[in-house]
Amino acid sequence: MSRPVFDQRSSGGKSLGNLPEWDLSDLYADEDAPELARDMDWLEHEAAHFAADYEGKLASLSPEAMLTAVQRYEAIDIIAGRIMSFAGLRYYQMTMDSDRAKFYSDCQDRITTFTTPLVFWSLEFNRLDDDRLAAQLAANADLARYKPVFDRMRAMKPYQLSDELEKFLHDQSSVGASAWNKLFDETIAGLMFNVDGEELNVEGTLNLLTGQDRAKREAAMHELARVFGENVRTFARIHNTLAKEKEIEDRWRGFPSAQTARHLANHVEPEVVEALRDAVVAAYPRLSHRYYALKAKWLGLDTLQVWDRNAPLPMESERIVDWDEAERTVMEAYSAFDPRMADLAKPFFTKGWIDAAVKPGKAPGAFAHPTVTTVHPYVMLNYQGKPRDVMTLAHELGHGVHQVLAAGQGELLSSTPLTLAETASVFGEMLTFRKLLAAAKDVNERKVMLAGKVEDMINTVVRQIAFYDFECKLHAARRGGELTPDDINALWMSVQAQSLGPAFAFAEGYETFWAYIPHFVHSPFYVYAYAFGDGLVNALYAVYEEGDADFQEKYFDMLKAGGSKHHKALLAPFGLDASDPAFWSKGLAMIEGMIDELEAMEG
Repeated sequence: MSRPVFDQRSSGGKSLGNLPEWDLSDLYADEDAPELARDMDWLEHEAAHFAADYEGKLASLSPEAMLTAVQRYEAIDIIAGRIMSFAGLRYYQMTMDSDRAKFYSDCQDRITTFTTPLVFWSLEFNRLDDDRLAAQLAANADLARYKPVFDRMRAMKPYQLSDELEKFLHDQSSVGASAWNKLFDETIAGLMFNVDGEELNVEGTLNLLTGQDRAKREAAMHELARVFGENVRTFARIHNTLAKEKEIEDRWRGFPSAQTARHLANHVEPEVVEALRDAVVAAYPRLSHRYYALKAKWLGLDTLQVWDRNAPLPMESERIVDWDEAERTVMEAYSAFDPRMADLAKPFFTKGWIDAAVKPGKAPGAFAHPTVTTVHPYVMLNYQGKPRDVMTLAHELGHGVHQVLAAGQGELLSSTPLTLAETASVFGEMLTFRKLLAAAKDVNERKVMLAGKVEDMINTVVRQIAFYDFECKLHAARRGGELTPDDINALWMSVQAQSLGPAFAFAEGYETFWAYIPHFVHSPFYVYAYAFGDGLVNALYAVYEEGDADFQEKYFDMLKAGGSKHHKALLAPFGLDASDPAFWSKGLAMIEGMIDELEAMEG
């Protein structure tokens, strides 16, 4: 099938070229496809048969029988994931379409019901005797390959509830957090903003904050504040409910903190995350505070306003990068690192694996969805031709390449913990940036590119750690009772002032800007993974620049490992260790070095 395209024009009237749309037929042809009905029926029956065959019997299985059980469980995971990937991707293309929303919800409800009999699996597995399990793994190498999956499951052992309670939580999940997630998605996608007579969605309006016209940036900020303010009660209700639901489940499970579940899922020790957080907060004055003082000087302002944070520099052109140039730029950067990387990226552009255009009702932001290991990932963008959009393409394509490589591990072992999931994406951005920087024609162009990269890194490291602190404060405060919108606003402003520094003033209305951040709703405490990934890649890139002859092979091996190894084992071949506080200093030093160069240009 030829790839669908969408002719997209920027608000300035310049064509971005033919932007690709997804071809989801590699999952299913449509919602009425006989293959989808067949898979749904298979899932219902296989889940029931699996429970009948194994519930109450895991302790008596031979190593060979246990391997068969794991493989059957993996096959169920693939079919359920395939159906939900198809339903979810269709929904994100047009969240305001009630038919797509209904189809997504119905799939979710049916799969939740079908898979309820499987809840016994992890609970019973975690009750297995340690010595007996060790003996089974020693007796069967194919079973032993799944040890990282078992280790992650058994890390939850101290926190699991009774079988009956776990089944209840599974059953009601589709009307719990996921229902509030959908309310958030539909509310955000449905918001419209009027800036100078132009009707825009949230993505289009946020994009205006990166334009040269300061008056338009200010108008966009005030309009965002107005609309967020009108809807703040809804967003506060969503956050209050999700934080309370999480507190109840955490309390029942006996988690020592609100962050524990995320750390367990990420297979990362709390002290490593705290070392990262503390290193970044201590570096605020050397990073964001210093950079924004420079930016105020460049813009000729005594004080920056919030609508100046992502403003281009005065000497920066408002050049629109069309889609073909964006594709060429990223592919050349990937190829220069290793032709294999470009070969892995190419099908995304030629086979309908990217949905790039901004469209009414489309989910905001960008992501790479791995779907299942028997298909391939899909990348979503909201491409508007800004240089930052090219970096977003490089970033999401990095995720896609990582997911393709990790698929060789199989469904249960391919999924990379969030702390490592950002590695290939941030590395892909860095490769693209370095290629463009090397081609800079003069000092001004180099300055603009360096400043842009520093801002991206500040957004990835400083801003995300400030987000993490906001979430920590929000969840702690919610344990003391219901939070009013003003309460949440105050928590938001406390981290903004600290992280951005004295160069900023905060216009009225900015206090509600927590409302549109999807990570707080979809994945509590996800955000530190961005800072983790950036610091990790900065340290990795330093090793690459030092000329490690086997770097490419080690890098591909790391990506192929997926979730089969702990971060310590993955980083060891590069001589790196994330549990060493000096590791984070190395990553932050790269950002400082770029700010040093920018300051030197002023001299």
